[in-house]
Amino acid sequence: MQQILAQAQKMQEQLVSAQEDLANAETTGTAGGGLVTATVSGAGELKALAIDPKVVDPEDVETLADLIVAAVRDASNAAQDLAQERMGPLAGGLGGLGLPGM
Repeated sequence: MQQILAQAQKMQEQLVSAQEDLANAETTGTAGGGLVTATVSGAGELKALAIDPKVVDPEDVETLADLIVAAVRDASNAAQDLAQERMGPLAGGLGGLGLPGM
C-alpha cells in the first residue's frame, strides 16, 4: 500500500509540473497564408492576435472575421494537441496504479 501511495504522489507531482509547463506554453495558429496570426496559451487563453493590414478591407469585414476565427481555431487546436501530448501519458498512467475506478 505504501508503494502505491508513493507512486500516486510521484504522479501527482508530475501532473502538477506538466500543468504548469502547459500553462506557460504558447501555440500559434495562422489563416490566410499568414495574414492573420493568433497566439494561444497552453490553457487555451487567447494571448495575441496579429492582422496584416493587407487583409483589412472595410468593404469585406466578413472575410477578416472568418480569418480571425480560423487562426484562433488553429491555435486552439494546437494547444489541445500540446495538452494531449504533455498530459496524455500522465492521465493514462493513473490506471497503472491498480486503483479501482482508475
